[in-house]
Amino acid sequence: MHISRKVLVFTLLPLFAGCQVYKSKPVEAEKAQTRLQGELTRENGQLWLKPCQDPRRFAISEGSTTLIQDANELLGNGHSALFADLRGSMGATPISGADGAMQVGRVYRLQPEGHGCDDPNFKRTLVRAAGQEPFWSVTVSNQGMVLSAPDREPVALPYMEEQLPEGRINLTSEANGERVELWLAPQRCVDSMSGAVQHMSAQLRLNGKLMRGCAAFGGARND
Repeated sequence: MHISRKVLVFTLLPLFAGCQVYKSKPVEAEKAQTRLQGELTRENGQLWLKPCQDPRRFAISEGSTTLIQDANELLGNGHSALFADLRGSMGATPISGADGAMQVGRVYRLQPEGHGCDDPNFKRTLVRAAGQEPFWSVTVSNQGMVLSAPDREPVALPYMEEQLPEGRINLTSEANGERVELWLAPQRCVDSMSGAVQHMSAQLRLNGKLMRGCAAFGGARND
């Protein structure tokens, strides 16, 4: 299998405290787009985004995503507002009461519960992945990989990242007696319990045991 890039992260070790994971450049079409996080609501059939710590609100149009369908399903399940992490093109709009418009090109996350604007680690997070039954989670930053899994306390590990064809990513770690492989693929993924939508599927192989889930880029990674 061809591997386009391979980067080893040692930032858990003081000697290599300056190392960082390579962040691939976004495609040209996304360079002019804006990424916003905030509260997504619906009024008279129109979706609105109020960004975190921002008094403005933007009228939302779907672009090439399934945002409207996903939002309608989640809002129809008794939720009055959702947390949304979106990337899109900003512009003017004739819609009354709007401070502008966003045509959405990518949905990173759309969730009815959990950390949203109040997430203190979002800006430092590169990737967050999680799965259910059994519950597991992996949070990746420039300082390392934090693994939480059944019957074990969270543990921080150094890791190696491989950039694979078609936007896929492989993160591996072999330390402290653990063999961890996290495989990420760019495809719409729905959490089986909360219904939250994320833009990547995830497979965690922990010491040979395979577990599945969903993943999304954090604020430290915009590709």
